Parts: sequence; structure tokens; C-alpha cells
Amino acid sequence: MDVCCLNRPFDNLEQERVRLEAEAIVSIINRCKKKQWELVHSEAIDFELSNTSKREKAELINTILSITTIKIDNKPEIEDRANSLINLGFKLLDSLHIAFAEVAEANVMLTTDDRLLRKAKKYSTYLQINVDNPVTWLMSIIQKEQDNEIN
Repeated sequence: MDVCCLNRPFDNLEQERVRLEAEAIVSIINRCKKKQWELVHSEAIDFELSNTSKREKAELINTILSITTIKIDNKPEIEDRANSLINLGFKLLDSLHIAFAEVAEANVMLTTDDRLLRKAKKYSTYLQINVDNPVTWLMSIIQKEQDNEIN
């Protein structure tokens, strides 16, 4: 998850979309707590959190990150990959989140950022990872689980 995704449960939940995304993220985090899935932590997340003016949210996010079992440190190949993504038009932090997720060989990188989702869809054949919205992704996983139960 990128930081906008990790922030979502602490946003104003009055808007239906924000509330649905927050619920999906909490569900995903709960599965990570139960060791069904793993949440990846990276230096890109640490960097972004260290530069936020919203210290309370950063502390709450760090509490979530305490359940991570995988932490990816910066490596030259991550910087190279991020630079190639920047050359395609991705923003610096977005390119870093994608590059770290690719190096971690994560199944998906989740974001609530529509601009990033559009750009990732445009360059999906160039990316080594699926970038998705947490609601959309979680619904697809739940559907697959239900299909497997039927079969």
C-alpha cells in the first residue's frame, strides 16, 4: 500500500467512496494481522511519512506498519527503476512505491490515488506489478475465494 492508501482509514469518512476504501483497507490489514497476507514496508513509505506535516496520522500509520514482516531497503536497482518510471511521467514518490513493490515481488500495489491508477493502467504492460484500488482488488479476491469454495 502507498501512503495515501494507508492514510485512508484516518480520513473523513463522510463521503461514501472514502468510507468504502477505508473499510476495504481495514479488512486487508486485518488479514495481514492474521498472517493470511503480508504487508510490505519500504523506505519510500518511511521517507513520505517523515516529510508529512500530519504527525498524528503518521504515528497511526506507523502503528499499522508494525505488523509488517517484509521491509525493503533502498537499492541501486530501485532507484534505476524509479527513474525509468519518472521518465514515463510518474511522480517521484509514486515511482518509488512501484519500484519497491516490484523488488518485493508483491502481488499488488494498492493506492487510492486516481491519477496514479490511470497512469498505471496506461503503462500496465511496462509495470512488473498490478496497481489497483483496494476496494476493486479486495472484491476480486473475495470473488475468487467464493468461486474456490464452490468448486
